[in-house]
Amino acid sequence: MIKQIDIKQDVLNNEKKTRKEKFIKMKKDGFSFPNTFKKKNTSVKLNQSYKNKTIDELNILKVKVSIAGRMIQRRIMGKASFFTIQDIEGKIQVYTREQEVTTEFYNNQFKKWDIGDIIGVIGKLFKTKTGELSVFAEKLIILNKSLRPLPEKFHGLLNQETRYRKRYLDLISNRHLYEIFKNRSNIITLIRNFMIENKFIEVETPMLHSIPGGANARPFITYHNEINKEMYLRIAPELYLKQLIIGGFERIFEINRNFRNEGFSTRHNPEFTMMEAYIAYSDYQDMMNFTEKLLNNIIKIMFKKNQIQYNKYCLNFDVPFKRFTMKEAILKYNTNYTLSDLKNIEKIKKMANNIGIEIKKDWKIGHIENEIFEKTTEKKLIQPTFITDYPVEVSPLARRNDFNSHITDRFELFIAGYEIGNGFSELNDVEDQKYRFLNQIKDTEKKNHQDIFYDKNYIEALKYGLPPTSGLGIGIDRLIMILTNQTSIRDVILFPTLRPLKK
Repeated sequence: MIKQIDIKQDVLNNEKKTRKEKFIKMKKDGFSFPNTFKKKNTSVKLNQSYKNKTIDELNILKVKVSIAGRMIQRRIMGKASFFTIQDIEGKIQVYTREQEVTTEFYNNQFKKWDIGDIIGVIGKLFKTKTGELSVFAEKLIILNKSLRPLPEKFHGLLNQETRYRKRYLDLISNRHLYEIFKNRSNIITLIRNFMIENKFIEVETPMLHSIPGGANARPFITYHNEINKEMYLRIAPELYLKQLIIGGFERIFEINRNFRNEGFSTRHNPEFTMMEAYIAYSDYQDMMNFTEKLLNNIIKIMFKKNQIQYNKYCLNFDVPFKRFTMKEAILKYNTNYTLSDLKNIEKIKKMANNIGIEIKKDWKIGHIENEIFEKTTEKKLIQPTFITDYPVEVSPLARRNDFNSHITDRFELFIAGYEIGNGFSELNDVEDQKYRFLNQIKDTEKKNHQDIFYDKNYIEALKYGLPPTSGLGIGIDRLIMILTNQTSIRDVILFPTLRPLKK
């Protein structure tokens, strides 16, 4: 096995050396990275327009084309050759022959080009005897030289780690990836269009915060030299967005990045895309209804139906979505528990201990209930489902329920076992908000693992009055992961965060 690896490495090194020598000679012969070639056609558009034409029809039409892309296959047959050009949308075959491009060019230049080189082709369309739409090359030009061979002779880049670290190779080798990221762009556009159609105004708020806030997470710390002060990459835009509602905006949204200095996995990335939206004079029930409509609209436009396939599940986005309180969901999916168990501090502690939850000294019953839900129930919520009635202990920015002060008017949306969205009626009681911020700080001091900051500027803003408001946050990466049928958010983020390579 070691000898086989060594042989492969020797072959690779020799190929790299040969390509470098070719490149040096090209530059000596006057190659200057030409930048005047104009690509006018794409492989997909040509196939769509002319694949059904007959050989005779194409001979009559004499369709002139100008294409460019990466040479991914080649077959030299003496004085004539076939090769394949791959562009962003697909690929198309090219035919060239010595008498058309001159003997000197064919033998001394074209034959020395390599798989991976970027080529421009001018010619006309024709069909081979086997019926394959192709380009008869009248002019060939090399636009850039690939000094490295493509992975595994273009049988595909298979190593997952390499795929993420060298996304450019992943895109070259695994063409389906282009469709995933094209769909990502389309989904974000659909979200943006739906928000604008519903009279929302798109805004932008700061990425650099003097105080990290809006969520309970560890921030990335940076430093502002001019003001001699530590700054933080934002955890969430929430507190700034709500200040805009205080200022008079009534429907706003922002699609942008958040940063959390925590672990990464198939469902977490320290840098991720969120949409946050706020509607004045509405409550969390209104926002749940709006969220349903938003997702149903995306699914209908993208898939022309209300169901999609994700992994082994057929997900149904018909409205209304399922709705359960947190307690109802725990009891539905854990039939050995009872409602009285969840309401009794000693019983719920025993339940938590039995499933391996380490209970912290300062935890109240709401903390434990939330942990039990996360450990036993979340993964079982496959169809789009809203969970409501979150404990006040784990909802520091949500309004208390009018009939039960221990819970909040909050929901989370789950799809295929993933939390996709979080929303609530916003807490606009300034005294209650101040009390909860201070309680968070005390709890954090006891936990002694991260800082929670008291945002006095937000409290000052609240004193001017936040109207009744509902808010929503949607994890764009996770949503796209589900809508494109991927099992990891790393497959829908072009450059996911990775651990450093071991030296």
